[in-house]
Amino acid sequence: MIVTLIIICEVGFWVLLAGGLALRYLAKMPRAGAAVLLMEPLLEVVLLVVTAVDLKNGAEPDWKHGLAAVYIGFTVALGHRTIKWVDAQFAHRFAGGPAPVRPPKYGTARAVHEWKTAGLWMLAAAIATGLLQAAIWYVGGDGETGSLRAWQQKMLFVIGINAVIAASYTLFPKQEPAGDRERVG
Repeated sequence: MIVTLIIICEVGFWVLLAGGLALRYLAKMPRAGAAVLLMEPLLEVVLLVVTAVDLKNGAEPDWKHGLAAVYIGFTVALGHRTIKWVDAQFAHRFAGGPAPVRPPKYGTARAVHEWKTAGLWMLAAAIATGLLQAAIWYVGGDGETGSLRAWQQKMLFVIGINAVIAASYTLFPKQEPAGDRERVG
């Protein structure tokens, strides 16, 4: 049931996003579009409540409960950025909006961009880890929580990988090719 609900939440996220943007740009109803977009966090609340109820009713914590926590963490941390990105793309393509701003390619600006991106992924993993810990405490010492702890380890791995990737852009910044510098100057 939890996996099905996660899939429903993911599909619901994209349906609400498409509906909200269609109302905003195609139907010229920006308030209605914003109202639809503001309904998206309800999906995560429903998933959180259903997962907690499932555990409270005696379900043995397993990978599905961990996946629910991870999904919620990543949606909370990255959902807004995803909505902004899709909004900019949609506005450009269907409403004559400006071309979306591309991330910087080189130097310090690229390193800063990578740290911001890594920070969001780290935040997502930290939220997921916190939700997993809450589930572990919720189940208590009597339940088998090994699968939830395994998800926590995976989230620590996500944090570490993102730190390494961002640090690599700081320590070894990508330089603009010489040909591109000459054309600009």
